[in-house]
Amino acid sequence: MGGHERCEAAAHSGALMNARTQLALLIFTACSAAAQVRSDPATVARGRDLFASSCGFCHGPQAMGTEQAPPLARNRLVFQDQNGEMLEPIIKTGRPSEGMPAFPSLTHAQIMDIASFLHARAREIRGPRVPEEKLLVGDAKAGEAYFKGTGNCATCHSPTGDMKGIANKYSPLILTTTFLTPRPRPVQVKAVLSSGETLTGVLVYADEFVVSFNDASGEYQSLSRSALKSLSIEDPLATHKKQLALYSDDDIHNLLAYLVTLK
Repeated sequence: MGGHERCEAAAHSGALMNARTQLALLIFTACSAAAQVRSDPATVARGRDLFASSCGFCHGPQAMGTEQAPPLARNRLVFQDQNGEMLEPIIKTGRPSEGMPAFPSLTHAQIMDIASFLHARAREIRGPRVPEEKLLVGDAKAGEAYFKGTGNCATCHSPTGDMKGIANKYSPLILTTTFLTPRPRPVQVKAVLSSGETLTGVLVYADEFVVSFNDASGEYQSLSRSALKSLSIEDPLATHKKQLALYSDDDIHNLLAYLVTLK
């Protein structure tokens, strides 16, 4: 039995779930439940046709993926999207570095139809929604202490700065998935050559011998580490990735309880 089936079986049997299992089940069953795009049959049908003709060759006509591209019916971006605000810029401009073309000719209305179809597919696959309120079992005071203390959240985030009003923008489930699995961000490289020239850019590959990156002008660079005066590789999500292995179930619940108070 796979991970999806195990989570669903636990829910249907009434088994007790820890924070991670509970979160996983909510993601699987509620992916599109928070979506606010229209879901009437006519809109979904238009979106299905548009998706099949524009996106189906790579992502599959039913959004289940192919060898060319991943499934979208089980995609975190689709889950986090509510009104097409996350899907539209990606569809409009594409992701050239990942082989996804742009579709600038699609109108806003057409993209909303596609979003409606993707959310409908997610609901179809994941089944009935588990209430998000099941996540709100933590202690907000303990979560605040974790945020400002051992969680190291306050080193980069501020409840009166970038986090102000975050509970008004995102549902409890989206808040949880966002701090556990934040949206990928480019890893930055700074390489100082033997000549003294400094190159900066976005990491493509690195091992103990070479580092490859796209520099500020978009040119691909592949350099031997031994030929460099210095090399800095900075992952903006390094702290999040490190913390993911350290969270206890209580930490996850308490931190969420605190974040939902930031209105």
